[in-house]
Amino acid sequence: MGFHHVALATTDLDATHRFYTEAMGFTLVRTVVAPTGSPGGGWAKHVFYDTGGGMLAVWELHDDTIPTSFDPAISTGLGLPAWVNHIAFDASDLDDFSARRRHWQEHGIEVVEIDHGWCRSIYATDPNGIMVEFCVTLIAFTATDATEAQRLLTTERPPLEAMPDITFHPALAPDAVS
Repeated sequence: MGFHHVALATTDLDATHRFYTEAMGFTLVRTVVAPTGSPGGGWAKHVFYDTGGGMLAVWELHDDTIPTSFDPAISTGLGLPAWVNHIAFDASDLDDFSARRRHWQEHGIEVVEIDHGWCRSIYATDPNGIMVEFCVTLIAFTATDATEAQRLLTTERPPLEAMPDITFHPALAPDAVS
């Protein structure tokens, strides 16, 4: 079953909107402006972006009962490395994957690419410090894969895999974009 939406908070809706529409290529499909229900009469904007397989929703909060200075970064706000909690979106194939990497670079984003063997991923960080990913699956999963996944899940000290290959793709200079 697919997800309907994932919701996140932002401290800068303008920058967040530009990132998700321009750099990610998502379409804004709905904005709900409603009271938060707090005694102080707070309100919020809840914006929804079509990701092509579900939606991403972002909250902009205007409520005196909610702290105004908070860290919206899911991981680093909790003291974890940025890569722990992240949102991964599907790239349909290697051509789509390459096009998305180039699109990010054209939007001034340095892209980190990791070849995990069974999939390839590119990573960037949104204006809220949340890591986002486009991932393309390179294999079809088999019953053997599922059995091995279960074995590793239940092994107390499973063997470590080798570090994956990591490639850094610099942001493209504006004059390099054609």
